[in-house]
Amino acid sequence: MKVSELKYERLSIEEFAQEMQEVIAQVKAAASADDVMAARNRCNQLAIRLETAQALSYMRYSINTADAFYLAEKDYYDEVGPQAQNYLLEYTKAMLDSPYRKELEERGDIIPLVFRSFEVELKAMSPEIIQDMIEENKAVSEYSKLMAGMEFPFRGEKLPRPMLMKYAKSPDRATRKEAYQVLGETLQAHSKELDDIFDRLVHIRDRMAKKMGYRNFVELGYYRMGRLCYGPDEVKQFRENVRRDIVPVVSRLRTELGKRLGAEPLMLYDYDIIFPQGDPVPKGGKEEIFAAAKAMYHDMSKETGEFFDFMLETEAFDVESRKNKWGGGYCTSFMAYHQPFILANFNGTSGDVDVVTHEAGHAFADYTTSHNKFVVELNVGGMETAETHSMSMEFFAWPYMEHFFGEDAKRYQFMHLVDALSFLPYGTIVDDFQRQVYENPDWTPEERKAAWRKLEAEFRPHITFEGIPYLEEGTRWQYQMHIYETPFYYIDYCLAQTAALQFLMESKKDYKDAFARYVRFLSQGGEKVFTELLEEAGLRSPFAQGALEEVAKASEALLRQLEASLEA
Repeated sequence: MKVSELKYERLSIEEFAQEMQEVIAQVKAAASADDVMAARNRCNQLAIRLETAQALSYMRYSINTADAFYLAEKDYYDEVGPQAQNYLLEYTKAMLDSPYRKELEERGDIIPLVFRSFEVELKAMSPEIIQDMIEENKAVSEYSKLMAGMEFPFRGEKLPRPMLMKYAKSPDRATRKEAYQVLGETLQAHSKELDDIFDRLVHIRDRMAKKMGYRNFVELGYYRMGRLCYGPDEVKQFRENVRRDIVPVVSRLRTELGKRLGAEPLMLYDYDIIFPQGDPVPKGGKEEIFAAAKAMYHDMSKETGEFFDFMLETEAFDVESRKNKWGGGYCTSFMAYHQPFILANFNGTSGDVDVVTHEAGHAFADYTTSHNKFVVELNVGGMETAETHSMSMEFFAWPYMEHFFGEDAKRYQFMHLVDALSFLPYGTIVDDFQRQVYENPDWTPEERKAAWRKLEAEFRPHITFEGIPYLEEGTRWQYQMHIYETPFYYIDYCLAQTAALQFLMESKKDYKDAFARYVRFLSQGGEKVFTELLEEAGLRSPFAQGALEEVAKASEALLRQLEASLEA
């Protein structure tokens, strides 16, 4: 069945509530561990129905945010979702209080990690914040719709932001500058809305945290992310690792590259391009990219080949950019159908290839783990684990880049690795900006912008924003959708990038062995925490002091090696 043919059926809150009340009563009245398991299985089937309905309605809304029916369905789940979460919370409490918990763990019916995740869920939700959650969902939707409908006037056309950003990679500096001027001026025209929505979100989230007894939203935000093996202290150490070992390398590399571009000083609009003659672009369009991806995945392994065939047969991609389509990219899955789906916005740049590596890495994990015993409770793992699946696949695709870029394959690899390293300081800025904002919820818009400028100077001292309309004020974060939509979901990308870079270095030594370790890492889904999976794969935790020193050295050495081969 094709994704477009998947049946959507609303799961009403009334039906969900009735069934959940029966499940909760069943857990509480259980006379044996088997009775608890029967209730658990019933709850999981209900959760699958709800998640599938939500995911399908959101997907169909995001491919056309002007679709009145699916906008209404999305709004419905925004409204009733917190109520549904509250029923699941009551189920979680009943499971944790069950006298059969120990027996269930000893029998292996439910692994201890599931109960640990339940404990975190209890800390992330409370009945008293349901109305706040509804209000938060509405504000997030307001932002999403604003950004999806925003048009950027560029050279006689009105472009969605993904298409505008194609010009940010132009080898012509004047074109890049013009693109960023349009970006800044258009955002500035909506500045009051962007500031207002974010201010509301910060205060809603702060209010929720304080109702639940937390000092601020930072602690609640971590619990909402379901993190099981690290917290703010570990992330603080990671930030220090980035500052000490990654920032100097990135600053050195980017300054060198800027000189070659003739970009002194290095402006924000010079940061999306690596090579003076222009960065490598795919040698074909959508059809050629998908043909190359199919050949790659079939050569990579039997499992990846079967997976990609399934994605093509079910038409599980929507990659054309258009007005009213959500402006980012994502992978989701429809659990009831064991069906992953990828949304993206192709724009003729190397980012189009990243869709069939990065997002396909997510989809491969969804496909591989869809029948795992605890996939409903633990999914594919925490977000840092999920992003390791996708970012590592980008690097395991390296041997196949000639299929996409022809003679520019090595130039792509160089660019890709520079971008991967450069991302770590940026992602750290995004995360620490949120920490500061939520520790200071009453900051004015000007104070938030000042905090962003200070972080840029600390982690990306080699870039200047001066003279770029609006963005020079410290507003780069306003089109980083995660900051509005999914607070604290960004450091996960950084943590995953460190693991992916280690997988790259291992693949250079023994590709087959490294790929086998990657598949083992991925196939366990959430049944082990991130740090355990890293250790099992022979990779170093990014939280250890000095953990990124070797990553930085090895990455720079590989870049110098690629650079030499390009000059030869």
